[in-house]
Amino acid sequence: MIFRQLFDQVSSTYSYLLASRRGGEALIIDPVLEKVDRYLQLVRELDLKLVKAVDTHLHADHITGLGALRDKTHCITVMGEQTKADVVSMRLADNDRLTIEGLSLDVIYTPGHTDDSYSFAMADRVFTGDTLLIRGTGRTDFQNGDPRAQFESLFGRLLKLPDSTLVYPAHDYKGDTVSTIGEERAYNPRLQVKSVEEYADLMNNLKLADPKMMDVAVPANMHVGLNQDEIAHRGWAVTAEQALRLVGQPDVMLIDLREDTERARYGVILGSLHVPYPSLHESVSVGGMLHELAKLPHKRLLFYCAFGERSAMAVQEARDAGLNSAYHIQGGINAWKKASGPLAH
Repeated sequence: MIFRQLFDQVSSTYSYLLASRRGGEALIIDPVLEKVDRYLQLVRELDLKLVKAVDTHLHADHITGLGALRDKTHCITVMGEQTKADVVSMRLADNDRLTIEGLSLDVIYTPGHTDDSYSFAMADRVFTGDTLLIRGTGRTDFQNGDPRAQFESLFGRLLKLPDSTLVYPAHDYKGDTVSTIGEERAYNPRLQVKSVEEYADLMNNLKLADPKMMDVAVPANMHVGLNQDEIAHRGWAVTAEQALRLVGQPDVMLIDLREDTERARYGVILGSLHVPYPSLHESVSVGGMLHELAKLPHKRLLFYCAFGERSAMAVQEARDAGLNSAYHIQGGINAWKKASGPLAH
């Protein structure tokens, strides 16, 4: 496995690049905007294809690199389903799996630092965001933080992992790079409490100053979504209400870009063809399935995804490949459901 721990000195943020092999798919966890060019340089040097950029939660101390990485690589942006961010391509829930080629991470909802905090676990390591730090835990006094919820996230979820599990947090302010669950259970001063009441009392009396970047970072990180209005302005989008009238017409082929887990949980529009977003480039290229479909007389390709971000990028890629009959449903399944569009499970 390829694994790189990267550090931003300004915000003391750790970002993590993972892939199963050289030349393969990669994901990055908790990227920082100012380091995006460095990440992309490393991706090129390792001959990787960045397919997912993930935030463990809505950060208050730095501006996320999710939007910039999406714009530069067309990768999928990922956060938990509770996020207040305007648009991310994919939203995960507790017990989901975060997957790329050759790698799979267990998704663990670990609220407390914020109400949208998640951790991601592999067989030998866990990425804990700001929930569990090395010899500390994330503060709980803003962004719907809750010390009682964090106590359950720590003692009910993370500390039940094997003691040998490596702990990789989103921040460290002392220079430590990695710990283990066993070490933290034994030596983390905030975990030496006897009850949830004792933990809540401890966290409620920290009296910490707000993060220096909070007033800038939080609003910026809530608006990372791809501007779908530009695609609509070019005439390449239909609203969910318009899509309702198009479904079932013989000249319209609906293409679902979501992953299997999303389709299983949220349902599909009846009659859709499944083309997962990572396979789009091959499919719209000469000889690919969608490229051949688009050759049929009067055939229109109508992409959709969860929130419209992947489908907007798909339309642009399809048009760049000469498929001038490509459109997408603006706002994705989220907008479709609001328009009372039927879904099959």
